[in-house]
Amino acid sequence: MLTSLTPQRAASLIFLVAFATIAGAWLFEYYGYAPCELCLKQRWAYYAGVPLALVVALIAPRNPGLAKAGLTLLALLWLASMVFGIYHSGVEWKWWPGPATCTTQAGFSGGLPDLSKPAVMCDQPAIRILGLSLAGWNAIVSLGLALLALAGLRRVHGSSSVSQ
Repeated sequence: MLTSLTPQRAASLIFLVAFATIAGAWLFEYYGYAPCELCLKQRWAYYAGVPLALVVALIAPRNPGLAKAGLTLLALLWLASMVFGIYHSGVEWKWWPGPATCTTQAGFSGGLPDLSKPAVMCDQPAIRILGLSLAGWNAIVSLGLALLALAGLRRVHGSSSVSQ
């Protein structure tokens, strides 16, 4: 399958998987799993990556140079998202401290809390699925999306080389 993965197909798959992932996060939120501050920040990659993947999918057949740049940017974006997901997972597992504003040791050092919003702690996962929190699943999905972008990039490189 990866041998037939054109840049357009890679970007299209990234678009579909990333859109389904962020839609799933919205569904969890709708059904009562309120996101913490770090969860909301993890969504930034999806808000940038979904439209970027769509644009790359649309331009890839006509402009290999832009497809290459777009897939490179997508690969970097999803690798950064993976690192952020690992960081948040580590905060949830108490492997390292998280931001003082959204952990159980927060206190009032940053001023009074905003009482108009529910208090959601970053070090307490709302749900675990197969042992992983949504932050952990974000890390795995982001790694998969980065690998898809790199696979699509390999194809751009392969099609632009001169055969002898």
